[in-house]
Amino acid sequence: MAVLNNASAFRNAILGSAPVLKATGTITVATLPLYTIAGGRVMITSLYGLVTTDITVAGTTLLRANPTVGTTGNLCTATDLGTTDTLAGSLLGISGVVADSIVGSVGWVTGFKQGYLIVAAGQIEMVTATGADGAISWYATWVPVDDGATLVAA
Repeated sequence: MAVLNNASAFRNAILGSAPVLKATGTITVATLPLYTIAGGRVMITSLYGLVTTDITVAGTTLLRANPTVGTTGNLCTATDLGTTDTLAGSLLGISGVVADSIVGSVGWVTGFKQGYLIVAAGQIEMVTATGADGAISWYATWVPVDDGATLVAA
């Protein structure tokens, strides 16, 4: 007898919310708010990017948490995504270890080494400090740590 699982129900049970999408548009040298966290802390269970337009210009990009109260902290080290072209269709991910780079490949990407990332109220931002082109759609799944906490695309 076959057992069929509802994919969205299974994903929600394991990862939390349906993925929240934030598209960057054409990447520029700037700080781009990706997600806004309000009402308390959230546990991010997955965070990955899908390159939608080739990234071909050498430049540094990183993700960081910018809390409403407290000190801004990097979620990864600045990574050059353009010297070796990162092509449309590539997936990008972070390990959750500050010293690790953004990792990209076509077809797969690793998740957090700890299994999740807890972020305080504030924003998750993409910082492109030098060189810029291409576009990325970022996806995050999450669950509230504090009652009433939310995560939305910025």
